[in-house]
Amino acid sequence: MTIMPHRSAPRAIARWLLIVAALVFCVVVVGGITRLTESGLSITQWKPISGAIPPLTHDQWMEAFRLYQQIPEYREINRGMSLSQFQFIFFWEWVHRLLGRLIGVAFALPLLWFAWKRAIPKGYGWRLTALLALGGLQGAIGWWMVESGLSERTDVSHYRLAVHLLTALFIMGGLIWTALDLRALARHPGARPARLRPFALAVLLALLVQLMFGAFTAGLDAGYVSNSWPLMNDHLVPEGISWAGSLWATLSSDPYLVHFIHRWWAWVAALLLVLLARRAKRAGQRGASIALHAAVGTQIILGIATVLTGIALPLAVLHQAVGALVVAAAAWAAHAAGRQRL
Repeated sequence: MTIMPHRSAPRAIARWLLIVAALVFCVVVVGGITRLTESGLSITQWKPISGAIPPLTHDQWMEAFRLYQQIPEYREINRGMSLSQFQFIFFWEWVHRLLGRLIGVAFALPLLWFAWKRAIPKGYGWRLTALLALGGLQGAIGWWMVESGLSERTDVSHYRLAVHLLTALFIMGGLIWTALDLRALARHPGARPARLRPFALAVLLALLVQLMFGAFTAGLDAGYVSNSWPLMNDHLVPEGISWAGSLWATLSSDPYLVHFIHRWWAWVAALLLVLLARRAKRAGQRGASIALHAAVGTQIILGIATVLTGIALPLAVLHQAVGALVVAAAAWAAHAAGRQRL
């Protein structure tokens, strides 16, 4: 067994982590398509290994369709759906799950190889192992989410949807942060991991709130309650908010209020992200600053356009995709602001 050279190992591991982060970005985008096409409940069983192979014969397709016909979504919403229509929604959920499996393999096998080659720098083994474990947990979270819509509901729990999306984005951010630490280590053997500064943490928490309400908006179909901007159905604060129940239940479950919060908290998050971008620029990372400014500006335009078009599928998918890019750019900028210059 050979040991990889000191500087080439961190560089190689960083490239691998960025490739895995790109795969996570892809699975987030396909997850958005799956949600927008109401495809997420089309596969009613969780088979981590054998489920990678889709139905291949007519009889297998009919059995998958029969299982789908037993859940509330079919009985109450999609009764009378044709087999070809079922195959369309099955396709998106199958691709989403297949990408998840691919990410697991693309992370686990190289990790084992780097460990066998003793190429993992000191202090990074636990971090890579934690990311692997979190990826495995994400698979379980995905099934936990799907399971919520198989017996009594006609859709998945928007709370579980939010956990599923936020975990994916956290994994992507962790992969990018770790890759950036390793790239710095490849350039300077004495480089230490970047620190998450208090201001950067506050900005990321504000972004977390925005992403959470974005997931609630998707899970509750709250984007459809208004197709006007900046007012919601001719009102700044929309009519129709039901204040029955606890404050948290209203904040997190009322479609009108969820849409309202997601619409206007975006400006708070955007302002803080711009300030973070400026700190990244002052730290010498102009690329991170440009990326974050561009992603935030594009996301605001896409959000408004998505509302005005009544949630047009291409724009809604782009809105989720650019949201993931905002997370990636924010991780880059936060890392830049927390780096210690040698």
